[in-house]
Amino acid sequence: MKQFKLMVLFAIFCIQFIAFAQEPADYVNPFIGTSNYGATFPGPIAPRGMASISPFNVAGAPNKLEKDSQWLSNPYVHENTFLTGFSQVNLSGVGCPDLGVLLLMPTTGELETNHLKYGSTYKNEVAKAGYYSTHIDKYDIKAEFTASKRVGVSKFTFPNGQANVLLNLGLGLTNEQGAMVQVVSSTEIQGMRSVGTFCYNSPEAAYPVYFVAKFSKPADRFGVWKKPAKYEGTEAQWMAYNGKNRLMEQSTKMVVGDSIGSYFSYNFEKTETVEVKIGVSYVSIENARENLEKETGNKSFDAVCKETYNEWNELLSKIKVEGGTTEDKTVFYTALYHTLIHPNTLNDFNGEYPEIKTGKIGKTDGTRYTVFSLWDTYRNVHQLMSLVYPQQQLDMVKSMLDMYDENGWLPKWELNSTETFTMVGDPASIVITDTYLKGIKDFDVQKAYTAMLKSADQLENNPLRPGLKDYIQKGYLTTENVGSVSTTQEYNAADNAIALLAKELGKTADYKRFSKRSLSYKKLFDKNFKLLRPKTKDGNWYEPFDPNAGANFTENIGFIEGNAWQYAFMIPHDMGGLKKLMGGDRGFTDQLQKIFDTTQFDMANEPDIAYPYLFNYVKGEEWRSQKLVEELVRKHFKNTPAGIPGNDDTGTMSAWVVYSMMGFYPIAPGEPKYTITKPLFDKITIQLDSKYYKKTELVIEKVTNSNGKIKQIEVDGKKHKGYFIDHNDLVKAKTFKVILE
Repeated sequence: MKQFKLMVLFAIFCIQFIAFAQEPADYVNPFIGTSNYGATFPGPIAPRGMASISPFNVAGAPNKLEKDSQWLSNPYVHENTFLTGFSQVNLSGVGCPDLGVLLLMPTTGELETNHLKYGSTYKNEVAKAGYYSTHIDKYDIKAEFTASKRVGVSKFTFPNGQANVLLNLGLGLTNEQGAMVQVVSSTEIQGMRSVGTFCYNSPEAAYPVYFVAKFSKPADRFGVWKKPAKYEGTEAQWMAYNGKNRLMEQSTKMVVGDSIGSYFSYNFEKTETVEVKIGVSYVSIENARENLEKETGNKSFDAVCKETYNEWNELLSKIKVEGGTTEDKTVFYTALYHTLIHPNTLNDFNGEYPEIKTGKIGKTDGTRYTVFSLWDTYRNVHQLMSLVYPQQQLDMVKSMLDMYDENGWLPKWELNSTETFTMVGDPASIVITDTYLKGIKDFDVQKAYTAMLKSADQLENNPLRPGLKDYIQKGYLTTENVGSVSTTQEYNAADNAIALLAKELGKTADYKRFSKRSLSYKKLFDKNFKLLRPKTKDGNWYEPFDPNAGANFTENIGFIEGNAWQYAFMIPHDMGGLKKLMGGDRGFTDQLQKIFDTTQFDMANEPDIAYPYLFNYVKGEEWRSQKLVEELVRKHFKNTPAGIPGNDDTGTMSAWVVYSMMGFYPIAPGEPKYTITKPLFDKITIQLDSKYYKKTELVIEKVTNSNGKIKQIEVDGKKHKGYFIDHNDLVKAKTFKVILE
């Protein structure tokens, strides 16, 4: 039975440990989110890394959760016990399977290439920022891993006897097929694996990930294996290898196929270690080799591990927290860690990357980012980046605009230069506006505005806003469109962002036009239910209407991944208008409280994650938000594998808890303002980038007379009115204190 172990702080980085954590990176527990469908992985990755290594334990019946027997989007599940390798490129916290390929696996004894036969149980797992290790039971091998930005580094400690290192290109999380492999020498392998079809859509958009693997010791024997499909008929009788695995020993030819791989074998007379560096690229084998050489060169495993640890610690140290328990800090810094994985780097060391759609090779002097799960991340992740890591956020916006140049559209759910068009809405407009209004303006805002208008106004062949004609003419999408109500709300949110940017740019007519469009949700408000309700093409209410239908991600008419309750308050830009529709403060409060009292609130889903803060809109009811937020943090975010309430959605759930533990939240995406609640630490110090902010740090202090509700908020020694604060006022504040009763 494997053991869940969390060792703390590297004494000699990645090798020895001491008893207590001191630096922010030492609090990171990558096992958090590896259960309860959190879809994170415990293996190493550098901040925003292209390469990442994950133990792969979702293949084969011995596992409780198996990738082909149910919907799994992660290469590792904590409850599983059967290991079949270590994948070299992975996604963190996504809802659909992709990547999870290039599986490296050490074995001993006679060579076996069938993963169901060479797989093994494992134990003694250790995971920290930039490091993972485990013991592989069947072979008595210690396996250790680290990574630079574009290179995965593995270290295997073998007992004496025959040792093998397998590189399986047939097995992977994605069921996309096709690969090629070539042994270059007794210390090097190169090749490619096809991946793609995220959420199993757009199979024509599959793409290659290239790799070069270099070994620290020359192999005594090497080769390639290939298992062809089973054929029937007369011709098949002549195929001695029909459906059978065949080994091509000492072969240096390029081999192409589906179920293929390569192996290096050694004869060791004593305990020996073999290090394997695998550089990856989405451009070419040559770039993968250059990535490997430029980033890791002749560096040892420990040297790479130390560099990556230091990089993590530098970024995580942008926020220092004081007070709270060790468990609190572990939850906090692991969540911050998860927000710094995606969007991640797409470009190679030389700046090259595959352009979206065109197939051409582009080049950047900065960072070309990828993996934009924008339906999720527009709500809080990018706001966190703008505050704490504004240069990263700027490069993300520039990446979006480059995609517009290449593809003709802003991204919706982009993955490795493929547009998956997953989920609904026009979220990039919200992110761009939010970034610009927070003073991060070093991008072509006129181009951005033109791109936003295109998605908002082009009626035909508009992949970002299907059903736009009805939306403009009627003010809402009808039941002929998937998720008509929730999509209308998403279009409203995007239109509000466009209106805000138009106002900032002095485009008065557009400001008025999009402000009006952003309020069209009112046409779907049913005063009898005090909920938004779908309408048919002829303008009638859809019947039968069940407000509860659609919970737990089941399909329903009118809503995407939610029901009428979970979308009831997703009007962050018009809480005043919504309050009037609900009968004023009392009606608003009662309806909002009902969501929590009837367990309709879903902490694991994006549409309602801001709801605990909405009581701040009603004077005298703010205590409810303070109570709810703390309760939800304690209930759903823990230092355990199940410590994220479902899919992390590329850091969205993690960003929620980072903000919630600091005591403020970006309540209205696109608008540069926060709402305030009770911090869960005594003191939070956020380093501010002097390029974008006048002050060097933002300090938030909690003054505790008891652990009750907030008595007063003070900004620069003066009483602050209300529970909202503009972004500019917050970052300019010399002192910010939350005083509890």
